[in-house]
Amino acid sequence: MSNLFPTYNRLDIELVSGEGTKVTDSNGRTYLDFIAGIAVCNLGHSPSAVKKAVEEQLDKLWHVSNLFQLSQQEEAAKLLADASGLDAVFFCNSGAEANEAAIKLAKKHTGKTKILTFKQSFHGRTFATMSATGQEKIHSGYGPLLPTFEYLPYNDVEALGDIEGDDIAGIMVEVIQGEGGVNPGTEAFLKKVEKTCKELDALLIIDEVQTGIGRTGVPFAYQHHSLHPDIVTAAKGLGSGFPVGAMIGRKELVSTFSPGTHGSTFGGNPLAMAAVKATLETIMNESFLSEVKSKSKTFIQSLKEKLEPLSLVQEVKGEGFMIGIQLEDEAKESIEVLRDNGLLTLPAGPKVIRLLPPLTVTEAELQEALTIVERVLHSQAAETAQ
Repeated sequence: MSNLFPTYNRLDIELVSGEGTKVTDSNGRTYLDFIAGIAVCNLGHSPSAVKKAVEEQLDKLWHVSNLFQLSQQEEAAKLLADASGLDAVFFCNSGAEANEAAIKLAKKHTGKTKILTFKQSFHGRTFATMSATGQEKIHSGYGPLLPTFEYLPYNDVEALGDIEGDDIAGIMVEVIQGEGGVNPGTEAFLKKVEKTCKELDALLIIDEVQTGIGRTGVPFAYQHHSLHPDIVTAAKGLGSGFPVGAMIGRKELVSTFSPGTHGSTFGGNPLAMAAVKATLETIMNESFLSEVKSKSKTFIQSLKEKLEPLSLVQEVKGEGFMIGIQLEDEAKESIEVLRDNGLLTLPAGPKVIRLLPPLTVTEAELQEALTIVERVLHSQAAETAQ
């Protein structure tokens, strides 16, 4: 018997080493990793710059708490502020904590109580972020949720026009819904969300936990649409695998989070900040992001050309290296066969194969992955047709 709570449906695989896009299991088998820790290892496994930065910090200081000045936090916050166009950062340990901070800040700053989110969204598994999540399967079994969240249909411009009330503190939205199925928001929808926030005197909160830190070819996915959020949350790729999250906000919100209003014992510790700084210094430059755009655009186009003619594939969707292959039927079997063929992928909802390779994936590795996906889905389509 394991001494762990069975909260995960774990694969019967133990990964013991990795470098770049390749990982090796305890039996010596090597895989192409297009999960990347669920969009966490944006620089691949064991990136040398991040490893070096953390090792150097390990020899100096691990933890002192936020009772003291931390220049590492200031340096990392400046990189995030410059990349986002916002002004101030609160560091924590996860995406859920970042979204908790955003919810608290929006309510405290506006003096209002309601947050609007969207169906099929995912914002975390703490009680508040679970309540913010628009998926019944996440809610099931936990009794009454927090009553101050309301879910609207995603990509429905008309539904946004029907909003009424003067107690809305903010609207929280993902530019691309990740766990909900890799569902990209349309330009018209996202612009309407922004306009609605202005009309309601509510804050625009953009959850970039999965889409941020270069995943879609820009620092944050909202920048594809020239949106101007009040609050942005980040985590996953922020520390290259080191547990860290961040809430980023505009300067008008700074005085609302005064001393004692919020906090985190481990948030922003020196080790995490070393990982963040090295990660951002690598990703947040024009040449790196330009290469991500170029490689991902070609890869998505190739996937569309090879897969969309198949009867079992509805569409290939996504942006950058956040890609979903929408199937007609359940994706579970296809994901298992891809794994048997040496490619690690994961679902996004029941019918979507999600591809989240490291941003450093090579052209040769993308071609290898394309060959595996094409071979597996073509074979399954042929079997279905018989």
